[in-house]
Amino acid sequence: MRSAVFVGIAALLLGCQDKAPMKLPSPDFNQLQRYQSANASLMQKEVDSSRIVLMGNSITEGWLQASPAFFKNEHLVNRGIGGQTSIQMLGRFRADVINLQPQLVVILAGTNDIAGNTGDVSLEEVRDNVESMVELAKANGITPLVCSVLPAADFPWRAGKNPAERIPALNTLLKEMAENHQVPYVDYYSAMANTNNGLDPVWAYDGVHPTAEGYGEMEKVLIPVLDQLLPEWKP
Repeated sequence: MRSAVFVGIAALLLGCQDKAPMKLPSPDFNQLQRYQSANASLMQKEVDSSRIVLMGNSITEGWLQASPAFFKNEHLVNRGIGGQTSIQMLGRFRADVINLQPQLVVILAGTNDIAGNTGDVSLEEVRDNVESMVELAKANGITPLVCSVLPAADFPWRAGKNPAERIPALNTLLKEMAENHQVPYVDYYSAMANTNNGLDPVWAYDGVHPTAEGYGEMEKVLIPVLDQLLPEWKP
């Protein structure tokens, strides 16, 4: 019996040797180093009582380059990172939002979750990650704004993920969650979606990432909300 057990263990070990080594996660999975220096510089200054952090993925990150006039307002702090999913944003929420002590945080997440950038997740899991950011913000005296995910008929880097149906479903969950927490819901989707639940070329050059005109439309939706919550944000 003992020899049979040894033979079984040896076979198991040999079988493991034939398999590819397990891939370890990136040492900076949440990309905390991305804004580390910029955050340190901000934290050395006097706290801005009208600071607004925009937390998101490449859609938020690209806003800075596509609409520089909007970001001439020094109260606005862009903390978008291309390709990120909601779980990664949650992982850097303290470093890139809470520690900066803003009055408001604008949370735009979900596109890359639906694309499966860090693996397949349910819409409920995405909602839960955003809800955790909302709860962290509120616990630290920061007013969170929950944004709808922008329309997309398909993803050029990952086709076949059915965003035209999944994004509206996720937005329904996000809106309900925002209402439950009594925080603002910023509805870019309704203002920009075409009849295919996607974005026309005037709004997005690749069907996902906004053009300057697309960001202008987003600003038309966001600015009135900011004006209501924090009138002094405008210089």
